[in-house]
Amino acid sequence: MSGETKASPLEVEGTVRELLPSALVRVSVDGRHDVVAHAGGSPGRNFVRVVVGDRVKLALSPTDRTRGRIVGKL
Repeated sequence: MSGETKASPLEVEGTVRELLPSALVRVSVDGRHDVVAHAGGSPGRNFVRVVVGDRVKLALSPTDRTRGRIVGKL
């Protein structure tokens, strides 16, 4: 092994601004910038419905900070 470690995702909180096609959601992170996110986990299990205005917790991609995964509602 070369000793490289996998970058861990950054967890932030945001507000759902818009529902997009293909189960994507646009989330405003603290009013500074927008992130396109999808719900985490398999589609049939533990489905959490999000609507505009919900506060959610996101795990941002370590390589692209404009993409993320919804890990929970607040």
